[in-house]
Amino acid sequence: MAFHLRLRPSLFLGCPNFNVKSPVLCNKSYIGTRKLSGSRMFVCCSTPNDAHKLVARVKEKLQSEYNNLPAGKNGRDDEELILWFLRDRKFSVDDAVSKLTKAIRWYHAFGVSELSEQAVRSAAETGKAYVHDYLDTYDRPVLIVEVSKHLPGKLDISEDEKLCVYLVEKALSKLPDGKEQILGIIDLHGFSTENADLKFLSFLFDVFYYYYPRRLGEVLFVDAPFIFKPIWQLVKPMLRSYASLVKFCSAKTAINTYFTLETVPPSLRR
Repeated sequence: MAFHLRLRPSLFLGCPNFNVKSPVLCNKSYIGTRKLSGSRMFVCCSTPNDAHKLVARVKEKLQSEYNNLPAGKNGRDDEELILWFLRDRKFSVDDAVSKLTKAIRWYHAFGVSELSEQAVRSAAETGKAYVHDYLDTYDRPVLIVEVSKHLPGKLDISEDEKLCVYLVEKALSKLPDGKEQILGIIDLHGFSTENADLKFLSFLFDVFYYYYPRRLGEVLFVDAPFIFKPIWQLVKPMLRSYASLVKFCSAKTAINTYFTLETVPPSLRR
């Protein structure tokens, strides 16, 4: 895999608004809790040093209890990965370990580190999904899916799954310093029932929920036709908490809100 995520200072913050030069206590909306002998113990990460200590605890737990897990990039000793999952699990060591073990096994079984442009060429050549050349107006990488170009069964589903993960990794590799999330655009212009693929959608939701949690900042469903409504009713429960990230909008709204004249994705120019 040619993509390498840089270790960003913001990953060491217990709270999103934490100031390294002037530490503050965490707001309770950003602290994790654990039950202990009938009571609840708050786990607060008020300094980068606290975060490092929790990372060390997770590493020790993974080493002692799951030493059969791979090490290295996306492995049991990947500190950036560990810290991200700690934040996702509100700094609960046990919860982070539980989610991490599943994710680490998946990264290596799926072969994430071996994915390359060549490996996903057959699916990429359809043009149905790609990472936009420009960031949006909020400095986020943009992952675009043109649903009308997706024809279930034309390619083996494993090819679509590899393209999906490859593009997520590519989008994350384009994150500017201080940014942590990407924008997803699902372009539904020209959608028909032959493009519907609930099996792949289930895979996609698992990817973002279990293996790349909190990496999606927003998901735009652009120009959804009326025929998409019943499918959305089936899909929405599968999204879980991610349903709140979805915004239905027109191409014009997407362009005016998220891009400049120079950075508009060609597919949104109607």
